Amino acid sequence: MSEVSVQRNYKDTVFRMLFNDKENLLSLYNALNRTKYTDTDGLEITTLENAVYMNYKNDISFVFDFRLMIYEHQSTVNPNMPLRDLIYVTRVLQGRIRSEKLYGKSLIKIPAPKFIVFYNGVDFQPEQQILRLSEAFEKHQEEPALELTVSVYNINLGHNTELLEACHQLKEYAQYVEQVRIFAKGMPFPDAVECAVDYCIGKGVLADFLSKNRAEAIAVSIFEFDEEKFLKSEREESKKEGQKEGEEKLAGLLRGLMDAGKMEEMKRALSDREYREKLYQEK
Repeated sequence: MSEVSVQRNYKDTVFRMLFNDKENLLSLYNALNRTKYTDTDGLEITTLENAVYMNYKNDISFVFDFRLMIYEHQSTVNPNMPLRDLIYVTRVLQGRIRSEKLYGKSLIKIPAPKFIVFYNGVDFQPEQQILRLSEAFEKHQEEPALELTVSVYNINLGHNTELLEACHQLKEYAQYVEQVRIFAKGMPFPDAVECAVDYCIGKGVLADFLSKNRAEAIAVSIFEFDEEKFLKSEREESKKEGQKEGEEKLAGLLRGLMDAGKMEEMKRALSDREYREKLYQEK
């Protein structure tokens, strides 16, 4: 079995860092396999020791039990995933077989592929959707000769609850992302990421992972999240709701509460407008 060789750089993501761990990946695989989110046999496994992992910059992919599983995380909507996966899976299969066998009399067996995307961006997306390669064909075909489907699951908090509850690492990852976005409403993005990491460690959310990988998780989170897009979304939401909180004012309040170790008060200040105004008056 070949091991996962993880190269840490700013093109990595917290999702890949988290699920490159075999135990976490096992939990995610089983969560998909024992819920409505997969068409496999539903059998729960206890180890991925026989899995063969493949290194690729955009996903977590492995062959197990004659299946080629390709898990990818996205924070932006990408309708070209079926085409991207077609190119990728072709490369993978080319590396697993010898070209001369293609012209032989024996049928070459290949692992059955399964393409899954976990989406957690700020743009609205449905709970679940299926992207099809045939949707990219310039001319519609009732029965396309070539098809590839990608299952996309929205893993933002409040979506696909069954799946998140079945894999606590996935749920805690969603909680971490949500916390980053909450803090980013009132402070510069790098500060928001640091606050989110500290908050989650204090609350036991991905605590071991974030403690061991603190600097790296902060670095890749800052690179990963689209700050400009997020702030634009927040400004549009604020205009609709008539809320125009001063970012610097809120940032100062949150920093003061954090320095004082008042994490519960800080969280309440973010969600409770009246309580926040009361704290402003007390300063």
